[in-house]
Amino acid sequence: MTMMKPFLIDKKVNSFTDIKNSIGSIIGHYSSLLPSDKNARILLKPNLNANMNALTGNTTDLRIISALIEYLKNMGYGNITIGEGTNSGYYRNNISVISRLKVDKLAEYFGVKIIDLNYSEPVYVNFENEIKAAVAKDVMEADFLINLPKLKTHFEAGMSVCLKNMMGCLVGQENKKKTHKNLARNILNINKFIKPHLHIVDGIIAMEGLGPTRGVPKNTGLIIAGLDPLLMDLACAKIAMFDYRKVTTLRAAEDSGLLTNKHLEVVTSFDAKQYQKNFLPPKAGLLASFIHSPKRQKYFLAVRNTRLFNYLCSTEFIGKILFKSGLRQDHFIKDEMVFEGLALNKKLCRAGCGKCSDYCPVGLKLPEEINNNKCIGCLYCFLVCPALAIEFKGTLGFMAEQMRQYDDIVRRIS
Repeated sequence: MTMMKPFLIDKKVNSFTDIKNSIGSIIGHYSSLLPSDKNARILLKPNLNANMNALTGNTTDLRIISALIEYLKNMGYGNITIGEGTNSGYYRNNISVISRLKVDKLAEYFGVKIIDLNYSEPVYVNFENEIKAAVAKDVMEADFLINLPKLKTHFEAGMSVCLKNMMGCLVGQENKKKTHKNLARNILNINKFIKPHLHIVDGIIAMEGLGPTRGVPKNTGLIIAGLDPLLMDLACAKIAMFDYRKVTTLRAAEDSGLLTNKHLEVVTSFDAKQYQKNFLPPKAGLLASFIHSPKRQKYFLAVRNTRLFNYLCSTEFIGKILFKSGLRQDHFIKDEMVFEGLALNKKLCRAGCGKCSDYCPVGLKLPEEINNNKCIGCLYCFLVCPALAIEFKGTLGFMAEQMRQYDDIVRRIS
């Protein structure tokens, strides 16, 4: 029997073919961990933090989810579910990130289930200071849980990878708010109860700077897989050339004895030079840094959790002020996108470029199949086309904000 490695790293992963090959290698390496029962409940937990798609560095790449589902189905597993409890601000504003990112369409394409964990039946776990918080029963009862975090910086936690992604298993806004009473330790508390069987980190297009939503996409071309979330997050910090002690979850884990010398020895001996990219740190503005300081966080939370403040934050006017001031990372735009299809401008198309085909998560032969009815409307091909040859038909709605922030850079780095 081949000894399982503490973590695997694939580099120069960019196209859908690359991703399929990488996922195949990962599942093959860890195949002995998979359930023997082909009807076992397999739950995939991506990071769907906001309605900014994977090409911005914000959320899990649909191509990874697609490749994983296809591989598992080919192995005979039929009871597969995608589950995520998306950002509480979107939940509060009745915005479906799952729908906006077309994860529901991807699930429909493959005939798998999808659930918003915000609405799951609760199971209560212990937080700091004798607080109880509800996590999704669907996650706790999964026979095999695969964590699919995004590699990105985070202005409160330093970095958001495997440990932080478990916050999406909390039920609703009320329980997500409880984590902020002691963010790092409560993330660790979630991980004491929810233990994924496998972690696969999307570092294809990561995020640096002011993550998790307002940072800069960074093409690192990496997929990282492993079993121990502490070890994985340490390795990711080293790859990003981050001092792991500046990642609040890792610092709290070391201070509490969860992160051991054995973890540090494994990562210290890991030669990361061929994978390393120097990530810009998540430096917030003066106002956000002042308010979100751990010394003042409890006072801010006391105000933020009042009914009046929650009401004011739900208004468009105050929301714009919070976004522009940097106090809020997300812009909760109510306007939905109306997708009426795509068109190819053959005069602009660089025949043989292949970029659009490389990024299609359902494997359409683009640009020839630009009007194929199997298109899920994710817009990956539209967003990466370097020649602007793929044209959008319809109304962009919320997507216009992503285009405003990231259009040029996504086309350049993809």
